[in-house]
Amino acid sequence: MKPLDVLQQSLHKRVIVELRGGHSFRGVLDAFDQHLNLILSASEEVVADTVTPHPGLTLLRGDSVVYIAP
Repeated sequence: MKPLDVLQQSLHKRVIVELRGGHSFRGVLDAFDQHLNLILSASEEVVADTVTPHPGLTLLRGDSVVYIAP
């Protein structure tokens, strides 16, 4: 199974995305592309144990992604 196959199976489910700089997001994976650009809905940003909700859609650039946990 390829990594993009795992993401395909995670569509419309909650994921955790760790970004460079210690930021992370939790939310529903709505879309992605081959560059790992991600669109999350109902997301929350987590920075140093501080949670900030983000209503609407959140776009995360693939070059900032360290890992994605389904």
